[in-house]
Amino acid sequence: MPDPSIAVIIAAAGSSSRYEQAGGIRHKLDEDLGGKSVLQRTVEAFNAHDRVSEIVVAGPADPEVFAAFKLRHGDRLSLLNARLVPGGSEHRWQSVATALAAVSPDCTHIAVHDAARPCITEEFLTRVFDMAASHPAVIPAVPADDTLKRIVQTDRAAYANEDPVAAILGDSPRSKERLRVVAATIDRTGVVRVQTPQVFEATLLRRAYAQSDLSGTDDASIVERLGVEVAVATGDPCNIKITVPADLRLARAILGVRPPEEKSAARRF
Repeated sequence: MPDPSIAVIIAAAGSSSRYEQAGGIRHKLDEDLGGKSVLQRTVEAFNAHDRVSEIVVAGPADPEVFAAFKLRHGDRLSLLNARLVPGGSEHRWQSVATALAAVSPDCTHIAVHDAARPCITEEFLTRVFDMAASHPAVIPAVPADDTLKRIVQTDRAAYANEDPVAAILGDSPRSKERLRVVAATIDRTGVVRVQTPQVFEATLLRRAYAQSDLSGTDDASIVERLGVEVAVATGDPCNIKITVPADLRLARAILGVRPPEEKSAARRF
């Protein structure tokens, strides 16, 4: 069977709100990874793979925000053969649908990847692409090694000994935190943590996105509604998704790069 010709859709429309709420000072895709932005690192990894024929990056939906996004990233990404299109305003699937319309009909397969997963290697991509040559739908995943518990939130304060004066004045963020308790322990047998890129035969993904119900947290869940078997490739524990600033520090360690303040001024991003 010939190698698939793969178009890559990179979902980059998110607002980065969780990252900034956790202390990030800029959008996570703009953060520095060894003199390159997170988004650039992600796109570079796909551009370097010989089976990738095109890359479409779905950016913010708002016209003004998209214009600023294009100003920051457009020149560098165009050198990496990536095209920018506006993505969705509310849901991830909207971004994928918009980018899907921009993908060439000549591609045999379409890979969908999170822009905030920059630590992908050629070996990892080849492993996923190899499986996609034999199966219509492929997702990479790693075992869920941690104990899994279902929790519920109560209406009780999480910290009973909080300073009452600080709580009244609203000076303590912990005063508003509600207590969460364990409802059940989940059997983790056969449970995995799913990663991206998820790779599909192009005709299959287009058929999946023609459905009326496109809800879900990943593309595989949309494809699964068609009754198609989804194959699971061995994932990579280093293929982390940057969600909070601590993840950025981990990504730098994985890639072996230093934060910009540790470089000379002439070498900063």
